[in-house]
Amino acid sequence: MTQVMQTPSLSPDTSSLTCGELLVQWLAYYGVETVFGIPGVHTVELYRGLPSTNIRHVTPRHEQGAGFMADGYYRASGKVGVCFIITGPGMTNIMTAMAQALADSIPMLVISSVNKVKDTGSGEGHLHELHDQQGMVSKVALASKTIWQPESLPKVIAEAFAMFDGARPGPVHIQLPIDVITADASHVAKPPNNDNSVASLARPQVTRPLPNPAQLDLIIEQLNRAKNPVLLYGGGCVDVDQDAQKLAERIDAPTFLTINAKGLLPPSHPLSLGSNQSLEAGRAVISEADVVLAIGTELGETDYDVFFNGEFQINGTLIRIDCDAQQLQRPFRADIAVLSDAQMAISGLCTRLEDHQLNHQAAARVTEAKQALIKAMTPDFAGQNALLQLIRDEVEDVIFVGDSTQPVYSGNLGFEARATRRWFNSSTGFGTLGYGLPAAIGAMIGSSAPVISLIGDGGIQFTIAELICAAELELPLIVLLWNNQGYGEIRRYMEEGGLPLIGVNIKTPNFEPLATGFGAGYRRITDKQQLLEALQTDISGKQPMVYEVNESDAFLSKMSQDFTYFG
Repeated sequence: MTQVMQTPSLSPDTSSLTCGELLVQWLAYYGVETVFGIPGVHTVELYRGLPSTNIRHVTPRHEQGAGFMADGYYRASGKVGVCFIITGPGMTNIMTAMAQALADSIPMLVISSVNKVKDTGSGEGHLHELHDQQGMVSKVALASKTIWQPESLPKVIAEAFAMFDGARPGPVHIQLPIDVITADASHVAKPPNNDNSVASLARPQVTRPLPNPAQLDLIIEQLNRAKNPVLLYGGGCVDVDQDAQKLAERIDAPTFLTINAKGLLPPSHPLSLGSNQSLEAGRAVISEADVVLAIGTELGETDYDVFFNGEFQINGTLIRIDCDAQQLQRPFRADIAVLSDAQMAISGLCTRLEDHQLNHQAAARVTEAKQALIKAMTPDFAGQNALLQLIRDEVEDVIFVGDSTQPVYSGNLGFEARATRRWFNSSTGFGTLGYGLPAAIGAMIGSSAPVISLIGDGGIQFTIAELICAAELELPLIVLLWNNQGYGEIRRYMEEGGLPLIGVNIKTPNFEPLATGFGAGYRRITDKQQLLEALQTDISGKQPMVYEVNESDAFLSKMSQDFTYFG
């Protein structure tokens, strides 16, 4: 006998405003423009109110893709990405994306259902039931909250956006039992609108802490006494204005940018050493510094020790400025620790140095380090970065969204972005595979800028189904597929370590018919001029394009001669 699964009854208790509808109103009030999600029987009532707002819904093909899209959406636009996710498997699917966002301080609001109030945690085998969904998700989020009754909704939403705005951001999870989603909320506080007396009030803004003026004065004293200071900018400075460049010039210090801070200084700036703090020449500049001023950076190994050899050292006085009090003392203990918003601290330091720019003869040290970096670069490194530079210079305002793949590793060191939010990838922090494609889709939705997804033939197999989402949305996304016939980077690691090559020489698909099947175009790129002509045609098209490049292609070796470090 065939069994028919009985879906839960989701009919609203009343024809008046439901909690799910009110939730959507509050999201619109907080400026949410896009929601990523896959409707399920436990979440369909969250969708009832969407047509009455301007919120756009995007349907990925997997909940992990939803999370990565929300991540890329924020990194490109600065706007919080929101996801609607079903109970149980939907939440386990998105947890990898949440962990990546947590590692890289990316605000993401994940709203999910959970079983009915009386059934939550019962262990009675209800559809999508987990033993403790909130406890599980809390491990990859800043916070996980349950709305047990409609009256709590405005407060819980406000708490989430306060965490995004007022401290080091990250993912926040809010879950609603399915019978709370459909419960009457007509009596619950509603967001201000144009029809009431408080319409002129902007939504509440929670700001990060301001710097202690006495501590800024102390920093200036240290910089005045310093002989060879160094400045380190991190992803926490991504939205700092021109004061970032101004501060580097007034201190007269060699300046490094973490991967997520690329673009904060112009590529050819005479004080910039780019993101080369993991290379020997860059490390020497930092280890020899008598004062290191680190702003908005966690000083983690995925930015400062990408070869994982433990040789990154800070020997001078360490001054740290960060909005996270705990991060101020890890992994390096700060001698001067300032809890502050990066922009306000940098502005305060610039003001104090307005009448007396320091002279540390930094340009000479930077030039010497650049020469050492150029001397040490390999042809493969130069060829991959030349490819990236070519695309950057051909496509105005292009955003590169990367996976964990060889051109990304090279670009993390040698590539220079022309503005912030133009280069990011998953090799920092959590380091997940499969990020590059869905995050690029989110970036294109959030910014409307041209986007290049950098992903390998191994990594794309994690999330290739999202290609049809890009086709559905008619996004002219360029997927630069780096094919090295398997997990090439891990294969090299095994070879160098004398390990047996097990599990890395996987079968590679034929990507041309695969791309066509997902509604995308395909090009096998074998020549520099061919690439330029393809970009001119495809970047303004109406379908995603897969550009397959083989690691062994001869044109990459020829292009290595075109690479200009810090160009």
